[in-house]
Amino acid sequence: MLDNATHEAQPGELEPGRSSEEGGEEPTFGSLADDVSALIDDGKTYFQAEVAFQKTRASYAGEKTKQGVVFGLAALAFLHLALIALVVGLVIALGPYLTPFGAVAVVVGVLLLGVAIFAQKAVRRFKALGDAFKSGENEQS
Repeated sequence: MLDNATHEAQPGELEPGRSSEEGGEEPTFGSLADDVSALIDDGKTYFQAEVAFQKTRASYAGEKTKQGVVFGLAALAFLHLALIALVVGLVIALGPYLTPFGAVAVVVGVLLLGVAIFAQKAVRRFKALGDAFKSGENEQS
């Protein structure tokens, strides 16, 4: 329920900065320059807080990225060791069937064939990339 005092109040009684006396004070407002100055100060404070937040965020992301790179390199190192063990195992396993030198020759030959296939695919991809940039330069000239 509404308070009856607001309905019974006189016109000057509810205005801010006015007293109920007839010769009451005029409301005091800050100047526009003070408001603009306060707004600029608030903006500077917000900007400094945002910069500090972004620095903290970048530091956190950098630390997690560094840790991720270290773990990724460790995983690649273990993968490399596993592949070496596989190659050595193949040579040992094929040794009784092809002689030790024959087993080495077969394993190395298969690996070199894989190198040739993947190198050829890589060269094609890089050539296609180079052609894409060359055709873009000719169209702009």
